[in-house]
Amino acid sequence: MSLGIVPPWHDFRNHHHHRGYQEAPMLKLDQSFRFEGQDVAWGRIGEGAPLVMLHGTPFSSQVWRRIAPLIASRRTVYFFDLLGYGQSAKADGQDVSLGVQNKLFASLLKEWGVKEPDVLCHDFGGSTALRTHYLNDVRYRSLLLVDPVAVAPWGSALVQHVRKHEAAFAGAPDYIHESILRAYLQGAAFQTLRSEALDLYMQPWLGPVGKPAFYRQIAQMDQKFTDEVEKLYRPMNFPVRILWGREDEWIPIAQGQKLSEKLTNGVMTAVPQAGHLVQEDAPEMIVAALFDTLQ
Repeated sequence: MSLGIVPPWHDFRNHHHHRGYQEAPMLKLDQSFRFEGQDVAWGRIGEGAPLVMLHGTPFSSQVWRRIAPLIASRRTVYFFDLLGYGQSAKADGQDVSLGVQNKLFASLLKEWGVKEPDVLCHDFGGSTALRTHYLNDVRYRSLLLVDPVAVAPWGSALVQHVRKHEAAFAGAPDYIHESILRAYLQGAAFQTLRSEALDLYMQPWLGPVGKPAFYRQIAQMDQKFTDEVEKLYRPMNFPVRILWGREDEWIPIAQGQKLSEKLTNGVMTAVPQAGHLVQEDAPEMIVAALFDTLQ
């Protein structure tokens, strides 16, 4: 007779979609770094040579929650929330543009005493890793770019609109803001995001501090920050890999092809059934590419 024991990986809420992923435990960002008078949240797990994970917009380090623990058996994994994102400081008048994030990343590496880390990055994390390499002269052991914001043109219709009307958006009633946020986040994924994931990504952008912070970072999105390094792109003297969600509606895969011609002699891995947020749609592809790069 069956005792009705459910295997631990089975999650009834998810068995009908999403390949049965169980919601992963959140990463702990239990450390703080003072950068230009502002607190930046970071964390570290595992052991071995350093590997740093950089998230993009409008996300946080929690995009790596399914990936970091799997790499921690062979690397010391560092992760942090970009300035103005996640658990890091958010304030009126704050510079949270791509122009400041590379300075933050270079400072953090110094603080950690980390030289030549392996780097995994997504979206604005990709821009930040590229800017830190070219503008701050930081070398990596390897670089894995997942749908990075790296070649012009970029910036969705919402981005263009918010840049013109930041105050109007920041002052919208909470229920309007939450609807915008939910629709925007869902647009990053090809599969339907589970409510746990949506809640996790929405949380830092809610309330009297989070809501204006969301529109602040959008209003400060400026292509000049990728333009100034795009002209420097060329194949690097360490392994570089590019992964791109085939169904990415934020940055079409053609942009990935354009980037791969500059950085990897045209080599790129297209991820089927994945949008911009490959971490949710196909995290196993990132893990596989990472293990491959680390060999």
